[in-house]
Amino acid sequence: MSTHCRLILCTCPDGDTARRLAESLVGERLAACVNLLPGLTSVYRWEGRIQHDSEVLLLIKTVEARVEPLAERLRQLHPYEVPEIIALPIVSGASDYLNWVSECVNTVEQGS
Repeated sequence: MSTHCRLILCTCPDGDTARRLAESLVGERLAACVNLLPGLTSVYRWEGRIQHDSEVLLLIKTVEARVEPLAERLRQLHPYEVPEIIALPIVSGASDYLNWVSECVNTVEQGS
């Protein structure tokens, strides 16, 4: 079963930033759900040096049509100069859950 749902990966510098971003994305109906996974250590090259940082990973569930607006909003809110924003297709899943994701990010106002 192929779906139009997407999983966005995004790292954040700390829990407060992660919570703020998650609440904004869900509140603005860009995401149905955001899971925060603390305790990550990222090793990466930045400005010519190898960096090691503790981060929080966001697992963001949305639909294909909301990926670009969501990515733009992340760029606006995120403290990193170049935030990680990776979109992966969800190729299969529980149909009731995937329907819920679609309903939550519907651009037509549905009430709270």
